[in-house]
This record gives sequence, C-alpha cells and structure tokens, in this order.
Amino acid sequence: MTVCVVTFPGSNCDRDCTNGVLAVGGVAVAAFHKDTALPDGTSAVILPGGFSYGDYLRTGAMAARSPIMQAVRRFADAGGPVLGICNGFQILCEAGVLPGALLRNREGRFVCEDVDLDVVGDSPLLDEAPRDEPLSLPVAHGEGNYTADANTLAMLERERRVALRYVDVDGAKKALVNGSTNGIAGVIGGPKRNVLGMMPHPERRAVAFLGGDDGALILKGLLKASQGRRAA
Repeated sequence: MTVCVVTFPGSNCDRDCTNGVLAVGGVAVAAFHKDTALPDGTSAVILPGGFSYGDYLRTGAMAARSPIMQAVRRFADAGGPVLGICNGFQILCEAGVLPGALLRNREGRFVCEDVDLDVVGDSPLLDEAPRDEPLSLPVAHGEGNYTADANTLAMLERERRVALRYVDVDGAKKALVNGSTNGIAGVIGGPKRNVLGMMPHPERRAVAFLGGDDGALILKGLLKASQGRRAA
C-alpha cells in the first residue's frame, strides 16, 4: 500500500502527510508538480495542504494545471483512491475532479481551530470512520467556504456525496467556522466514490501525541481502499 504524496511549490503539509501515512502502516513516496507520471507502485494519492503557488489567481488554480495533475486525474478516473486535504481539496475542485469551489471564509479571516465533524458520506475512504460520534480534527484555512450551484448541492446530498459536515452550523445551514454551504466540510467524487476532498487535516491528528488520533481513521480508510491497486 504505497501512497504518493504530491508536492507543489508552496505545499507545507507534505511531510505531515508522509508521517501520517507511516503512522498507520503505509508506505509513502513523493511526486512533484513537474512530474508527468505517478511513481511505480502507487496505490493511492494525497494532495496535501499548503499555499500552492502562493495562492495566486485563486487557491489551487495554478496547481490544478501542473503536469502531475494529468496523472492524478487518470489515476482517479481509473478508480484509484485520491485524498485532497485543505489546499489539496481546493486543487481538486479547480481541476474539475470534484464539483464546487472553495471561497473566502465568511468572516474574511484565516481560521485555525479544532472542529467537530459528522461522517455522513458513502465512500470506501470513509469505511474506517465512525457514524455514531463526531470526529475532532483541526482546520487551518482562509478559503474553506464550500459552495456549488443548487443542482450540484442537491446531487451531493441525494447521492450521499457530502463526505463530512461541520457539526456547528447557523440557522441558514452555514458552517460557523467558515460559512460553508450546508455545513459541508468534504465531498466525494470519482467513478467509484474514490476521491475525497476535505478541508480539515487528518494528518495533524494521526497519532495520540498530536492531541488525538481521529485523523488516523481517514488515513486508514485511504490505505484500505488502496489494497491491490497500482498506478497505470
């Protein structure tokens, strides 16, 4: 179970993701934005958090056009498990791998705090996460306000492609932490529900000495979904 962690200029959570993969028993390898293929033996991909290309134009917009993303898209289209965390989620949306967009937080400020999340979606990457109690994970972002058109939102809800939902929402069903529509903290895509984008950081809670290990459940789900798969 070899997880490829992709580094873009400005990524700053790639090492954290590598350590998280190792903590749950996986093998981590690296790929870089200029690469045109995933490493041999890749069975899953993580796009980590950070500030790719300095967040110029829009968050994730330039990284979405990096050469490596063609290989990531092929891998995802073939059913390979892909996890995009924070900036990685933004990149997947900008690349059209996931629907919707991440806008500036409602209050216009960067947020860095722990949040509680309900696991509500249907994806192999969520198979290790509990449905009867919330996960506690940290967020650290300035553009985590998920939005999509009404038809897309209805589809996500109908098909259980809302992966995670912030527990704290206001009367208009906007996440208090960032204003995200319907409290959406992550969404599911891919032909086999094999792509997961999420704003919270599971790699920052992968082992107990980091303050909790709820994030290990997401990373374990990624490894489980990767069994028997190799990049073409």
